[in-house]
Amino acid sequence: MTAGIARFVADNARLVVVVMLVASAVVGAGVPMVERSTSLDQFQTDAAAADAADYVDANFSADGAETTTAQVVIQDENVLDRETLVAVLEYERALRDDETVDETLVETRSVASLVATAAIREDRERANATQNGTTPSDANETRDGTAPSDGSATPADGERAPNIDAQIDALRSRSDDEVERFVGDVLAGDGNRSSQALTLLPDYYEPGSTETNATLLVVTQESPGASFAPGDAPDEIEASQTAMQDLAPDDGSMSVLVYGDGIVSTEITDSMVDSVTLVGPLAIAFVLVVLVVVYRDLLDILLGLAGVALVLVWTFGAMGWAGIPFSQPFVVVLVLLIGLSIDYGLHVVMRYREARAADESAPSRAMAVALGSVGVALVYVTITTVIGFLSNLTSPLGIFRDLGLVSAIGIVATLAVFGLLVPALKVELDAFLEARGVDRAHPAVGTGRGPINRLLGVGATLAAWAPAAVIVVALVVSGVGAYGATTVDASFEQSDFLAEDPDDWLKDLPEPVAPGTYTAERAIDTLEADFVRRDTTASILLRGDVTDPATLDRLDAARATAGDASATETYADGEPAVTDPITVMDRVAAENPSFAATLSAADTDGDGVPDRNVTGVYDELFRVAPDDASNVVHREDGSYEALRMVVTVDGSVDDAVVHEELDAVAAEAAHDGSATDPDGVGADSDGSDAAGDGAAADHAGVTAIATGDVVVNRITADQLAETAITSLLVALAAVMIVLAVAYRLTEGSASLGVVTILPVAATLTWVLGTMALLDIPFNIVTGMITGLTIGLGVDYSLHVSERFVQELAEADTTAAALRETVTGTGGALLSSAATTASGFAVLLVAILPFLQSFGLITALTIVYAVLASVFVLPSLLVVWARVGGRYVP
Repeated sequence: MTAGIARFVADNARLVVVVMLVASAVVGAGVPMVERSTSLDQFQTDAAAADAADYVDANFSADGAETTTAQVVIQDENVLDRETLVAVLEYERALRDDETVDETLVETRSVASLVATAAIREDRERANATQNGTTPSDANETRDGTAPSDGSATPADGERAPNIDAQIDALRSRSDDEVERFVGDVLAGDGNRSSQALTLLPDYYEPGSTETNATLLVVTQESPGASFAPGDAPDEIEASQTAMQDLAPDDGSMSVLVYGDGIVSTEITDSMVDSVTLVGPLAIAFVLVVLVVVYRDLLDILLGLAGVALVLVWTFGAMGWAGIPFSQPFVVVLVLLIGLSIDYGLHVVMRYREARAADESAPSRAMAVALGSVGVALVYVTITTVIGFLSNLTSPLGIFRDLGLVSAIGIVATLAVFGLLVPALKVELDAFLEARGVDRAHPAVGTGRGPINRLLGVGATLAAWAPAAVIVVALVVSGVGAYGATTVDASFEQSDFLAEDPDDWLKDLPEPVAPGTYTAERAIDTLEADFVRRDTTASILLRGDVTDPATLDRLDAARATAGDASATETYADGEPAVTDPITVMDRVAAENPSFAATLSAADTDGDGVPDRNVTGVYDELFRVAPDDASNVVHREDGSYEALRMVVTVDGSVDDAVVHEELDAVAAEAAHDGSATDPDGVGADSDGSDAAGDGAAADHAGVTAIATGDVVVNRITADQLAETAITSLLVALAAVMIVLAVAYRLTEGSASLGVVTILPVAATLTWVLGTMALLDIPFNIVTGMITGLTIGLGVDYSLHVSERFVQELAEADTTAAALRETVTGTGGALLSSAATTASGFAVLLVAILPFLQSFGLITALTIVYAVLASVFVLPSLLVVWARVGGRYVP
């Protein structure tokens, strides 16, 4: 900001206020247009695996119906005893009787239902035997060997189960010993009914045992409309799964945890609202405390808070006009702008106070001096910080581009509000009050004698006596940090967006600040530890000539590879959790003699895989079991287009390992297995993938690609790391060029721009090293830390460099110029750092883990940036002055 603009603002304060308020009203009109978004689809990458996932969602389903599954974890001392089995069935009945749940309910599956059905089945066998004079073992088959269609078969046999009341009565009428016998029979570990039951028990369960402490109730629901992305479940699914949790028994008979897409969507939305209502007031409260301590003036405090509010209005108004929705990561932007707004305000106000104390000039004159002095630094800071955030536009992830753009808009709004409106308001109000005898002159922080002054003077003293030693120490620490930076991992998981259940003291806060109760994260932990999670599945998608018998042979071999992979879950009976057209054919053939005959005729070598008339086998499969068929085979207008293998993934296995193993399975499904994927990110036509985005393998007209959330999430995580590194390099290079050019034009020294950016580079290594030390990965918000560090670091460094150049022109010695710099500007730096750091530190009480880690690392970033600016940069400036011939002893 030139001296002419500064004088214009100070001399035409009323005009500036009017123009800025009108502009605020126009931009602020966009605030009501901001929509909320909870869909994790906004974080999806553009990789080939993501396109394949969309294809799977669109073309594989049960008979064209869109369904979703809720997994209900039921825990008790023994969930297989008669009392708990009855309680489970009563809970199922409550679900069916509830209007909200019943609106979407398709079916429920539980061990309790299988055991009850077995009891009813035995009763009917005995009744039929008595009536027909046959033995009970003969009574369950008709003449053609098929199960009867009167509903007497178990749900696992594909027939309709007896009604829930009959099941409850069957178990209530039996003794504990009789129920225990049925449990043992159902879970003996042989037959289709047993294998189905074992999928509902924890992985540590021993087949045939009649005791265990946990089981699953699987609830299948019809999803209204098309398929949806995680976190974006339809309202009906959200309401019904919330109702499932509310319907859980509260008499202590058993523990119930509901997990599903509806619960996830609800908790993502609630956590976003709770985070804003909890973090926002606390951040403002912390900032207010710091402002009271620093300003010690009610008017300046109120102006600061009003400016912060207006910056947020401008930012969210721009989001509304641009159609950018508000999602969880934007909570970070809110806190960032609160901190930086106070930062800008502090520099203007403290420089204004210094100007008034120097010559007791009128408010307008003092403000012209203040803006003419600190305004240049603020403009540089804004330009470089905007560059730092706009470096995210290089990210392949759309959400990062939006975050970078919105943050940049917010920084520009901060300059406009605190560089124009707040100074103009302060001039008018101070002049108005002083005309009525109110003294508006206040000292600037750090300019008087005291502990702050002495602390700030350490950097200047060290720079004067041993600048080389300071630089060497900084280089050593930076080297250690740079080494640690190479070990920082990247993470993108659905669980990253789920809140941990808050501590009781947070829940005891007054409404509406107090957060709610969150259970999804606990449910995920339980499912991953003890069960085969039904929502952690990956798909191997095959497209092309899928009616070629060789395609099924390769698929059969690939399934064996998938079953041996460490990433593949296994059921309690040891069977791998893998489903594909061949396993479906086997299961249907075991239950349907008509299809068994078709499959046998097509399988000439007896290996269970059709080697002729594959189209006819698919046709018959769709005729007798359309739901099962459409889940693994896609046909369009009578033509068979694609197959898929579904692999349930062990959530405890590292994503990179999962990705690598699944890509090997995909390569084998479309190839003879001689080539594998060297980088774990897919294979091309010769079994390797140079693109690194999960590209498909190709053989004999058939492509195969590993896809699904777990694969796409790994690719997204890799792109998060790529974003962090790319934005770091782009921002550092761009900021260095801008500063070098600016200082070449204004001070005749491009090297001053390079010196100013060096402490920022050091801060980056310290921050990344700390992330490695604390095991904090790059995620959807910490991936912004490199751009944020550059923005904040340049902010502090620029103020010191700019003030040093001004003081050097007037001071008798370089040491005196340094002391004036760090005690004058340093006081404002410490004050602004305290407000910004406290604002981010508030995120430590956030209910979202990624916000907590971001709050911690950003608060440390600010501390590091101040240390580098006050203690390292002065030594660099001394060396710069000596080399450039500007040093004055």
